[in-house]
Amino acid sequence: MSQKNIDPSGRVAVVTGAGDGIGWATAQRLAQDFGHVVIADVRAAAASARAAELGETHAGFECDVTSEPSVVSLMRQVRERFGRIDALVNNAGIGEQTVMTLEQTVEAFDRILSVHLRGTFLCSREAARVFVDQQSGAIVNLSSIAGMHGHPGRNGYGAAKAGISSMTEAMASEWARDGIRVNAVAPGYVLTDLVKALVAKGALDLQSIEERTPMGRTAQPGEIAEAIAFLASERASFITGVTLPVDGGWLAFGAPPAKLGTVKEKHVAG
Repeated sequence: MSQKNIDPSGRVAVVTGAGDGIGWATAQRLAQDFGHVVIADVRAAAASARAAELGETHAGFECDVTSEPSVVSLMRQVRERFGRIDALVNNAGIGEQTVMTLEQTVEAFDRILSVHLRGTFLCSREAARVFVDQQSGAIVNLSSIAGMHGHPGRNGYGAAKAGISSMTEAMASEWARDGIRVNAVAPGYVLTDLVKALVAKGALDLQSIEERTPMGRTAQPGEIAEAIAFLASERASFITGVTLPVDGGWLAFGAPPAKLGTVKEKHVAG
């Protein structure tokens, strides 16, 4: 049965790492299109609290995306409670090492890959077992501009996000004939609480980021959520295997920051 034949009030979306940031914004946005949104988070209390905020038709489950038993249990519980799964958003992630390569530890490097890359693999595999039975389903992964261009000091994070984009293409090709679409978004810099904390301790220079971004600002979590909602919807019914940058023009821009300015400013200068 295709998603088009399912009453929207009965459709089910699972969002990992949805206790805050982009994940929470995405859960709120998907609640407009799905009757049931499952908040999956390693923090059980946060998952339950966020689900309660969304309303009684939604649910919160504890899940460690790096643990195979935990992910298997999550998908089983969701299917038992709601009878189906229609969309999965692999958003769960952690902050990276904010130091250069020679100062990084292998433990932190492994942890970054485990949460982002292993977590995306495990959740996608288990959701796809349900999708294959249904012959329908959509997965949206969270990649990053850091996985598409070199960012000094962010090699572990960049490698994980590049892997997610590659995994997206492989899974999309593998499952397309089973009615399953797999896409990814690659956010630029988003003004989440995590980014605000990094700015506060000097790990990120917000001014230089805004100067480097053609649109001259960072994104709001809700703007990333809108792109995710589109890819998870029937509006994107013929889109699969893509990584969509949502970055204010960051990846498109090849000139040094000194070249930037508004059209009006350039006209006045001329």
